[in-house]
Amino acid sequence: MRFGTRWPPVPAGILIGISMLLAFVVAGRGIGASGAMTRLVAWVQHSLFPVATEQSAYFGRYFADGAHPLNDYVVFILVGLLVGAFVAAWLSGELRVEVLRGPNISNRNRLLLALLGGILTGFAARLARGCTSGQGLVGGAELSVGAWVFLLCIFAGGWMAAWFVRKQWI
Repeated sequence: MRFGTRWPPVPAGILIGISMLLAFVVAGRGIGASGAMTRLVAWVQHSLFPVATEQSAYFGRYFADGAHPLNDYVVFILVGLLVGAFVAAWLSGELRVEVLRGPNISNRNRLLLALLGGILTGFAARLARGCTSGQGLVGGAELSVGAWVFLLCIFAGGWMAAWFVRKQWI
């Protein structure tokens, strides 16, 4: 059963806005993926080094008063995002495993650069106290000055970095 291809950006943006509003109404907080990833890292680290994790100033708060780090709505949002993306790709007939790359880079180097970019982005998201969804979408919707500065820096950084990597895609 094929349901069509990609959604037009305007209805998709409206649904993202509605989901952000629902997150505020139901949970009293916005959405974001980096918080869920931090909780996942805390959980994995705790399984390896429980005492050090609980004594950590950064990760220890996820275990305060016997709490479980994965018992938070942002974790369920991330799981729903992954499941929803899988189902949408499957129903649209576009589910496949592939490496998108330009003609001047190998699959191995493309995957290596993607991994390094993901690590850098993840670190920066925690340093900025939020990812592009948390800072950009939620903070931007709240008219937070810091979020708007963040968004401008994201676009400026992407524009400047494009000069260095564009030959990989041409």
